Amino acid sequence: MFFALSKIFGFFTTPSNTIATVCAIGALLLLLQRQRAGSLTLTFGILMLLVFGYSPAGNVLTLSLTERFPAWQSDGRDPDGIIVLGGSIDQEVSVARGTVEMNGTAERLTNTVELAKRFPKARIVFSGGSGNLFEEPLSEAPIAGEWLQRFGIAADRITLESASRTTDENAVFTRRILMPKPGERWLLVTSAFHMPRSIGAFRAAGFDVEAYPVDWRTRGWRDAGMPFDLLSTGLGRTDNAVHEWIGLVGYWLTGRSSVLFPGPIKR
Repeated sequence: MFFALSKIFGFFTTPSNTIATVCAIGALLLLLQRQRAGSLTLTFGILMLLVFGYSPAGNVLTLSLTERFPAWQSDGRDPDGIIVLGGSIDQEVSVARGTVEMNGTAERLTNTVELAKRFPKARIVFSGGSGNLFEEPLSEAPIAGEWLQRFGIAADRITLESASRTTDENAVFTRRILMPKPGERWLLVTSAFHMPRSIGAFRAAGFDVEAYPVDWRTRGWRDAGMPFDLLSTGLGRTDNAVHEWIGLVGYWLTGRSSVLFPGPIKR
């Protein structure tokens, strides 16, 4: 139920969808001869489109997420395992085309390959099922497992968790499979903007992991004042950031995250 509700609520709270809805209502009001209300509504929708499409708002919202956890630094102690969260592979297109098709979060997997070679004794765990609400679900994990093996990672090092549909399930199901022992060191690889919610979910599940953020999207706070030159890019950045912020609030209110805005813990 939480999965379906999160998908439906997420659709209607995505800024670009909200803007489209406002503009459509404005246009409908104009068609119904409600000139003043229609003009005001449509003007408001267009202003929202311009602000979130071209202004640095998307960068500011994103940076407040990506800068929460710094880049991981080795202290000389190798990790026992590396967990990478799904979301990098388009399962439907991959199956249809007979190849691995990745999206804008491909760094999750490419960095995992690098880590696997850097720490040859570490277990590699991929957690990701299907987030598709309407079509027949195709799990991401088996595709990722084959892809990792192509790059020389032995099959006996790889553990696949293929049932999760949400970040909360990533944490709960992965812990259930691994049963981590006290003192073990596990790295969590996911996009920097997704790291706060992911860490919160893993902590709530009782799984102590260390953040290994990738896929930063920006150069840092210097981009907070940088406008976008493409409307679609700014809207996409805003959509992604708002999705994460709403996810953080939702996870906290439902007990799926340890705190509202998880941050680093001094070790």
